[in-house]
Amino acid sequence: MKKDPVIFLKHILESIEIIDEFTSGISKEKFLVSVQIQDGVIRRLEIIGEAVKNLLPEFKYMHPGIEWKKIAGLRDVLIHAYFSVDLDLTWGIVKNDLPELKKKIKNIINSYE
Repeated sequence: MKKDPVIFLKHILESIEIIDEFTSGISKEKFLVSVQIQDGVIRRLEIIGEAVKNLLPEFKYMHPGIEWKKIAGLRDVLIHAYFSVDLDLTWGIVKNDLPELKKKIKNIINSYE
């Protein structure tokens, strides 16, 4: 049974919004010393990657403006290399990549509803 891609897109959007809540108003320095915030952000990045993996290849092909493969790959790194997660890279993703991804995901969701 195929699942509606909007379900997975909404999981992605929800996780981005939760990451926004976790990191709103905090500095990189606070992020780097707060294991609680790190764990929450990393978990939500894992969920984003897992949701991407559940999207059908045809769907991803129809939306080439998103780096689906990199997002899924990040999930694999976070899951399997949890002792050596690069927190500077993680912070960069949160601050530089997620805002654009959020816009793109919202646009795709809106086009399906």
